[in-house]
Amino acid sequence: MTASLNGTGAYLILGAAGGIGSRIAHALAADGATLVLAGRSLERLTPLADALGAEAWTVDAADFAAVEALTSDTAARHGRVAGMVNAVGSILLKPAHLTSEAELAETLRLNLQTAFATVRAAGRVMTQGGSVLLFSSAAAEAGLPNHEAIAAAKGAVAGLVRSAAATYAPRRLRVNALAPGLVATPLAARITGNPASLAASVAMHPLGRIGDPADLAAPARWLLDPASDWVTGQVIPVDGGMARLRVPAR
Repeated sequence: MTASLNGTGAYLILGAAGGIGSRIAHALAADGATLVLAGRSLERLTPLADALGAEAWTVDAADFAAVEALTSDTAARHGRVAGMVNAVGSILLKPAHLTSEAELAETLRLNLQTAFATVRAAGRVMTQGGSVLLFSSAAAEAGLPNHEAIAAAKGAVAGLVRSAAATYAPRRLRVNALAPGLVATPLAARITGNPASLAASVAMHPLGRIGDPADLAAPARWLLDPASDWVTGQVIPVDGGMARLRVPAR
């Protein structure tokens, strides 16, 4: 792994103000990366950008034209976009028969459409290669009750990763994803803030705890590093063993 990401181009993080996006931003900044942080609220982004010496921009990550414009502008101002991260997402825990059409549409918009917009922009702008990082979920693999909408969206992200990786491999544009279990972020506060729900969630992770955003930052940093340029088309579980392991109850 290289000692620094400094000088390799700019790294654009969508959803940078969220729990995982902000932790990835801190990890990349510590390595000297030039960062462009994007999200829906400058009020949330600006303190993070100021602390890291980064730029802050508002964007609707589901808007194809807006994401492409920001990506093109980033490349024009910084020479190239070396990496893109889509850390936008949502959590909806409902069985299919209680999920409304509007809830499904919003889940797909925030999780799949934003991922597709990221890949589309990267395919148009990152002509010199680089790394795209998306997020799937253990829910797309494990078959968890009441996760139908989010599992469908994140399972589609996994398919997107593999197809896009094949499409763009000739130009050395890599596409990968991390698939976390439950992570302690503001987005998950309704689960982690309820003792019974938290205990049930912990019990689903064989390593005996839910995730921390820092657990995702290290593998994200690795996948974005040019030194990992032989890795593409991968959906890597970072989930405390949740999706694949079964251990006796404690």
